Amino acid sequence: MVISTKSVWDEVAEELSDGSVIEYENATIYGDFEQDQILHQGSIRILPNGWVALPTGRLLSPEAVHHIDP
Repeated sequence: MVISTKSVWDEVAEELSDGSVIEYENATIYGDFEQDQILHQGSIRILPNGWVALPTGRLLSPEAVHHIDP
């Protein structure tokens, strides 16, 4: 298993700095390192402020998300 030492937010910070939204059609959002706690699977939008918008209209806080597999 490959483990990144960089935060997911560091990886997308440059893309978000221009105020754009990042969209993924099929992503998995994990709430823990062990990948036991799946918060969402499916399409998502990462907003410029770091929050993750789900198709249901709910938002996930950056503090709740451990990492995202696009």
